[in-house]
Amino acid sequence: MSLYAELHRHLGGSVVPRILWRYFQRNRPDISGQFPQYSEFEQFYTQPRKTLAEYLELHTLVESVQTQEALPYFIYRLIRGAYVFENLAYLELRYTPYLRTPDHLEMHDRIEKMAEIVEIVGRASQQTEYPVVTRQILCMHSRLPAEVNRAIVELATQYPQYVCAIDVAGGDAHYRDRLDELIGLYDYAQRRGLKTTGHLYETEEGCYPDLLPYLMRIGHGIQIPLRYPELLKEVADRGQCLEVCPTTYLKTGTLQDIRALKTVFDRCFEAGVDIAICTDNAGLHNVRLPFEYENLLTQDVIGFDGLRACQEAAFRHAFAWPHDCQPSSVITDMLHRQLSVWAEEEGDDLETLISPASLG
Repeated sequence: MSLYAELHRHLGGSVVPRILWRYFQRNRPDISGQFPQYSEFEQFYTQPRKTLAEYLELHTLVESVQTQEALPYFIYRLIRGAYVFENLAYLELRYTPYLRTPDHLEMHDRIEKMAEIVEIVGRASQQTEYPVVTRQILCMHSRLPAEVNRAIVELATQYPQYVCAIDVAGGDAHYRDRLDELIGLYDYAQRRGLKTTGHLYETEEGCYPDLLPYLMRIGHGIQIPLRYPELLKEVADRGQCLEVCPTTYLKTGTLQDIRALKTVFDRCFEAGVDIAICTDNAGLHNVRLPFEYENLLTQDVIGFDGLRACQEAAFRHAFAWPHDCQPSSVITDMLHRQLSVWAEEEGDDLETLISPASLG
């Protein structure tokens, strides 16, 4: 069994439709009552949107119910599904903690409450029943005040046991008038020892080369190989990894055909730029990570060698993976040690024991 690493998944978009529907039925009949049948809700929740901005509005639906009291409910089911159905060994879960605080409070009070959110998410993610190595990425937000974003970066430095990096989200078209602020925050974060990623070069409106040097990984980044391939050498030289989320680009109208990603993979592989394949919003898309792999293969976007390279890159660029190698290497080493024991018991060498003739 293969085990995988997921580097780009949003807490707000991680809840699968059925679980969200059940929560609404039990706790928010004002929302579930708008959809007499589950199928109607699923259609509304997962259908493609025309733009990224329209797509991001769906996050507010989930954020409004991911309260302090409800977060453990959602996270338990998220981790369970990731372990049972996706074979995840490692998961980075990103979100904006400010947006999980009560919206009736004053901004200062909401900032103070963010630490409670990080602790709740951190404790709920540590599940011995479903052992997935899980860390948080705290997202600054392009439509939140500078004071809030600064507090989010400060908060990330206070919880190294739970938080592995910072991000910026909220729609990359909104960065333009705040580039100096964002660059300052990223520079400050790196000086404090934080790792960095950011939603950048996802859409044609979100291409800001001045931000690139401050990111260790690039959230999406597909417009670099598609529209600015001359930047690929710099990306490779900095050792940056693209977090490519295939289904997202169809859901947001960024791409019309997933096969357009073939150019992304081909140019990145040629330039020596790593790619980690991710889901972004697995619940909102009603997909899981193995489906993203399978879809890319069946659509001839990549081959098995490319897929294996991306899976290895995901563990290599994981901000908090605690081992020097990925799980498959550990399992392979265990098998070789066991086979060596068997070979010694049988009086054969290992090569003879695993030859096609001996196995057939």
